[in-house]
Amino acid sequence: MSRLAEIDSLEVVVIVDNEVDPMSPCMHPSVQASGGMRDISMKSTIHPENRGGANFELRMDNICCGAHGLSLMITAVQGEKRRTVLFDTGPEEDTWERNVRRLRPNLASIKLIQLSHWHRDHSGGMLRAIRMIHTAKGPSEDRVIVDVHPNRPDYRGIMATGPVSLEADPSFEEIKATGAILSRPNEPHTVLDDMFLISGEIPRVTPYETGFKRGIRFDSSKGTWKKDELILDERFLMCNLKGKGVVVFTGCSHAGAINASKHAMQFSEGSPLYCVVGGYHLADAEVSQIQETVRDFRKLGPKILIPGHCSGWRVKYEIEKKMPGCLVPSFVGSKFIL
Repeated sequence: MSRLAEIDSLEVVVIVDNEVDPMSPCMHPSVQASGGMRDISMKSTIHPENRGGANFELRMDNICCGAHGLSLMITAVQGEKRRTVLFDTGPEEDTWERNVRRLRPNLASIKLIQLSHWHRDHSGGMLRAIRMIHTAKGPSEDRVIVDVHPNRPDYRGIMATGPVSLEADPSFEEIKATGAILSRPNEPHTVLDDMFLISGEIPRVTPYETGFKRGIRFDSSKGTWKKDELILDERFLMCNLKGKGVVVFTGCSHAGAINASKHAMQFSEGSPLYCVVGGYHLADAEVSQIQETVRDFRKLGPKILIPGHCSGWRVKYEIEKKMPGCLVPSFVGSKFIL
């Protein structure tokens, strides 16, 4: 595997996340944040003579909508070079398209889509996202690469009093039918001029990060459900920010946010952990797991924590209490520069 290159800066656009809050400010001095009410109001101009000198209109249909899922548009900058990854695609196509049309990002710049793991709240918008990216690129540009784990389940679900099935993830055939270039590695590898690294299976080393409780998967060849709590296909994305350290993007952290962070450090070549962005999957966790996670984050020493999606309010409160100044909440429509 090639060595992960250092980059100068990172730009993150939150296309899909669970929470909407365009009013609360980002207080972290090392993060340039935008996407709030002021920025939203600047998108729509009106004739000043019609409304007593008002030049702008704050339109509600320019505010993004929250949904249970995650999709981040991540751009690594190295000198004059820019490389963009779409990390997950949210739970369904309409949400992804609606928020993209409101955010107006440069979809043509996306060279690769990485699916963090096979769960519908991360894969549901994929097929339309690919088509919209290709439309933005036009026929003369390269098709987008879609990087997924090869072990796609027929269905995943949750065991309640009986099995509850999730919708199926897009199939390999459906992805290829969009014209995208399908890539199915299961080992760690760098992408886009070595500016990003996609992990392989994440080792489980902490005693308290035990996976997705009551997770199951369906085997259509046998017509049966089986236990699937470890979600072994989950993979993180990481970058090495020059002079700051490693930034880890995690979809759900079914493997554990600490396990993912510790594993990322094995690829860091001595760089410290700087930031962890994405789902920490602690919304329904026991209080002890939340406390142990924040305790171990304190030991790892990141400067910025950006929990979103399935993290839940309790871990945000614990981070703010035990690691004051580190928390940057992830709201849909936010834009961060690290």
